[in-house]
Amino acid sequence: MSFQEIRQGKTHFYDNVHFPRGFSKSGDFTLAEGDILTYFGNTLLGLESGELSPENQAEADFLEVVLGKKEASSKLERTWMKYVTLSRGKKRFHTLNSKPAVADDDYNSYDLVEDE
Repeated sequence: MSFQEIRQGKTHFYDNVHFPRGFSKSGDFTLAEGDILTYFGNTLLGLESGELSPENQAEADFLEVVLGKKEASSKLERTWMKYVTLSRGKKRFHTLNSKPAVADDDYNSYDLVEDE
């Protein structure tokens, strides 16, 4: 399947909530993936939400991928699924000040009362 089989959006697609600096500058997408999302994102979002109906077999296959009936096989399908995972999935947050889980053993347990 080539990109020409899926229609381009009438306007460019941007997600300023999750990627305010753009897809390519986010560090999550390559330049090619950023271009795919920018040019085809409105169509893919419309197909996923049901606002657009598929006009050809490539768009019908994309819907099957979105619904989980089929594995992503094209670059466009893999890029959209990556976008969905990053934008709608749970964000991981790492910090240097988090407390590790400590086992309650003799080494870690101590009294605040001084022994005489």
